[in-house]
Amino acid sequence: MDNTTNSAQNGAPKDAKTAPKAHKLDKHNPWKKVIILAVILLIVLLVTNPSLMFFLPAAWRESMKNAYNSLFGDVDQITKVLDIKWVRIFKVIVIVLFMLIVKSVLKIVMEKIKPKTPKGASIHSMVKSFSGYAVALIMLIWCLSAIGINLSTIFASIGIVALVIGFAAESLIEDVVTGLFLVFEDEFNVGDIIEYNGFRGTVTNIGVRVTSIQDPGGNIKLVNNSDLRNIMNRSRTSSNAVCDVPVSYAANLAGAETTLKAIAATLPEKYPEVFRSVPEYLGVQALDTSSVNLRFIAKVNESDIYKAARLMNREFKIGMDEAGIEIPFQQVVVHKGES
Repeated sequence: MDNTTNSAQNGAPKDAKTAPKAHKLDKHNPWKKVIILAVILLIVLLVTNPSLMFFLPAAWRESMKNAYNSLFGDVDQITKVLDIKWVRIFKVIVIVLFMLIVKSVLKIVMEKIKPKTPKGASIHSMVKSFSGYAVALIMLIWCLSAIGINLSTIFASIGIVALVIGFAAESLIEDVVTGLFLVFEDEFNVGDIIEYNGFRGTVTNIGVRVTSIQDPGGNIKLVNNSDLRNIMNRSRTSSNAVCDVPVSYAANLAGAETTLKAIAATLPEKYPEVFRSVPEYLGVQALDTSSVNLRFIAKVNESDIYKAARLMNREFKIGMDEAGIEIPFQQVVVHKGES
């Protein structure tokens, strides 16, 4: 039996299913709240300003105005809150449009600049981020001046304002200051690979407030500049790509070592963009349950550390197959009992 039949038997109205949808539409109507607030504003203005009640006789309006003035003072001042100066509005529009043009031009110019060094890329990233905040701040101050706000009074009380902002936006100020120190003290630059709280990735942007770090999977972590402590910059020195090669216990160890060293010697020539030098043979790393593990390390850039390990695995496997050196693998031995 379907839900419609059950609803009919229980005496539910036929349009019960549509009621929640209608309620949902009313709830999310973006104009509903605006209309309600506008009606409340109109009522307040009419009640407090009898002179706006054009539908009443003039004598009534004057009488109500006198009564209101005796109780509340000059009620005509209330309507002056909405006294619109169109010249000021046009000034603000012109200022906003002009500053948007400036912002767009700055963006185009910044995108045309292609820094050639990591340090230059870091400074470029910081300046690009700072310019956006600077344009917004200049536009705000200019607009306030255009609408007649006395900025000299505001700046005269800047000491109190700075004290309030200092407590309210302490973390923001710390982010900005730390970001400047990160760039100019050369802790790391755009393009460097760093490790922060176990997250390893490439620095893609150093902004006024946050730094962006992208891992090899494309995931981007945004970190407040003030939180960037105990960072490991993996790009400052060469990194070691490690490769452990398992060799069978039955194989000739000395012969296997000679073969693997010869294979390692060919890697810088085959892959010069990855291997700076011949991978170094460190010796027997472990005597495992089924293999003797020989360790090789290669000095490479941090960005190539995983690629180098994969290439060594591939080349050692191919070379050992050609040389007939057995690479052990786990095997399961089954003993069948006599029946």
